[in-house]
Amino acid sequence: MSHTIPLSRYQELLVTSLAPQRRAVLLLGLGLLGNTGLQLLAPQLLRQVIDTALGAGPTRAVMTAALLYLGVTLANQALGVAVGWGSGEVGWRATNRLRGDLVRHCLRLDLPFHHATSPGALIERIDGDVGALNDFFSTFVLRLLGSALLLAGVLVALAREDWRVGLALGLFVAVALAVLGRTRGLAVAQNRAEREASADLFGALEERLGGIEDLRANGAGAYVLSRYHPIMHRAFITGRRAAMRAGAINTIGIALFALGTALALGLGVYFHWAGAFTVGTVFLIFRYTHLLERPLQQITRQIEDLQRASAGLLRVGELLETRSRLRDGGGAALPPGPLAVSFDRVSFGYAGPDAADRTIEGVSFALAPGQVLGLLGRTGSGKTTIARLLLRLYDPAAGRIALGGVDLRDLPLAEVRARIGVVTQDVHLFGATVRDNLTLFGDDIPDDRLIATLRDLGLGPWHDALPDGLDTPLAAGGGLSAGEAQLLAFARVFLRDPGLVILDEASSRLDPATERLIERAIDRLFAGRSGIVIAHRLTTVARADQIVILEGGRVAESGPRDALAADPGSRFARLLRFGREEVPA
Repeated sequence: MSHTIPLSRYQELLVTSLAPQRRAVLLLGLGLLGNTGLQLLAPQLLRQVIDTALGAGPTRAVMTAALLYLGVTLANQALGVAVGWGSGEVGWRATNRLRGDLVRHCLRLDLPFHHATSPGALIERIDGDVGALNDFFSTFVLRLLGSALLLAGVLVALAREDWRVGLALGLFVAVALAVLGRTRGLAVAQNRAEREASADLFGALEERLGGIEDLRANGAGAYVLSRYHPIMHRAFITGRRAAMRAGAINTIGIALFALGTALALGLGVYFHWAGAFTVGTVFLIFRYTHLLERPLQQITRQIEDLQRASAGLLRVGELLETRSRLRDGGGAALPPGPLAVSFDRVSFGYAGPDAADRTIEGVSFALAPGQVLGLLGRTGSGKTTIARLLLRLYDPAAGRIALGGVDLRDLPLAEVRARIGVVTQDVHLFGATVRDNLTLFGDDIPDDRLIATLRDLGLGPWHDALPDGLDTPLAAGGGLSAGEAQLLAFARVFLRDPGLVILDEASSRLDPATERLIERAIDRLFAGRSGIVIAHRLTTVARADQIVILEGGRVAESGPRDALAADPGSRFARLLRFGREEVPA
C-alpha cells in the first residue's frame, strides 16, 4: 500500500477544517507578516548600534538605536506569543470538529464494524490520530508561509548588502530545502505503524479492564500479563523506529544550519579583511544567517508534523471511508399509533449473508396493531436476533420484514428506531444527571412530565430522596439497584411514546416486589401499543395475544395464546400442563 498522500487531500482537509475560522486564520496571517518584518528590522538596528559605537558616534544616537532595538524585540516577542496562542486555538477548534465528525460517523456504522473493532482502538483513532493532526491544522500553513517569507526577506536583505553574499546563501538555502524535501516521506510508514500499535495497546487495555472482575476472581493475572507484554513490546519497537526516523530528519536540519553558519562567517570575515564590510555589517550577516535557523528548523519540524499528520490522515481517512452495510431507507413513513409487525420467511446469520450456519431460518409470523406477541425459546434459539432485525441493526439474508405494513428497508433508520422502544435486562446508565439519563440528553421534555412519569412507575420516593432532584448525577454503569435501573429504562420508553415496545427478558433479574411494579408498568406501556415480549419464563408472556416458540432458529409453534393453551397437543399447552416455569434449555 502506498504511504504517499496527494497534496489535494491535504488541501481539501485544510479548507474543510479551517473554513469556519476564516477571520482567525486571517488575523494569524497578519500577525505572521508583522512578526517577520520585526525580525528583519532588529539586525539593522543592531548594526547601527555597533557601527555608531565603534565609530565614536554620538551617545544619543547609540542610545536611540539601542532603545529602538529593545522595543522591536519586545514587540516581536509579544506578537509571537499572540500568534502561538491563536494558532493553538485554531488547531483545537479544527481537531475537535474533526473528532465530532468521526464520532458521528462511527455511531452510524453497523454492529459488525463495532464487533470487529474494540472501543480502545476507536478511542485511539478518534483521539490519538486526530491529535496527531493538531499541529497540521494549527500551524502548518501559517508557519510554512511565515518561514518562506522570512527566508525570502533575509535573502533579499543579504543581497542588498552584497550580491555575492546573497547568492551564496541563496544557493545554500536552495540545497538545504532540496535535501529536506527529499526526507518528506521518510517516516510516514513508521509513524503509521506506531499509531496502529498504539491502537492495539488501547484495545488490549480496554478489554482487560472491562473484564477485571472475572480476571481477578479466576486468578488470570499472569495470563493477562503474558498476553499484554508482546503488545507493549510492539508499541515500544514501532515507537522507537518512528522516533529514530524523526531524529534523523532533525539531525539533517542541524547539520545544514551549521554549514550555513560557517559559510556566513567565512564570507563576512573575508569581506571585512578586504575592507568591504564594517564590523556591524559582519554582525548583520551573522544575525541574518542566524535568522535562517528558525525557518529551516520550522520547515524541518513541519516535515515531521506532516509525516505524523500523514499517518494520522491515512488512518482517519480509512475510518471515514468505512461504510455501513445498512443502507438508509427512502422517504416511506410509518402510520401513527400501534404498529403491525410481520416476518415473511426471514433467515439471518451473524457470520454473513452467505454463511451456511444461520441463527434463524425461514421465520414467519404476524402481529396485528395493538396486540402483544410472546416470543419463547431456549437460550440461543434466535429470540434476541429477531429484536435486532426489527430495530434494523442488521439486515436479513433472505425474506422480508415489515413494520406498520412498510418494508423495513424502505424506512429511514431514524424513524424505525424512534418508533420502537426496547427494554432489556441490561440497562446502560450514563455518567450524567438523572434528567439526561431519562431523556438521553434531549432538551425537549419538560421536567414536570419527567417527574410525573417517575411517579407513575413507582419511582416517586426514589426521586424525592435524590439530593438534587433531576440534576443529581448518576455514576456511569452503576449507582442504582437492578430494579431502579429497570424502572428508569421503562421511563425512557414511556417518554418516547413508541408504536411498538420490545421487552427482552426485562424482568428476569428482579425481586418479586420490584417485578410487580414492572408488571403494572408493562400493562400501562402496552395500552394502545403493539408489544413483543421475549422471554424464557411462561409467566412473562401471560398477557400475550399471540405466541411464537422458536427452536434451533426456526418457528416450532405459533398461534393465538388461548388457542394454543386449549390445544392439548401443542407445545405451549404441554409446558402449561407440566407446570414448567421456564422453557427447558
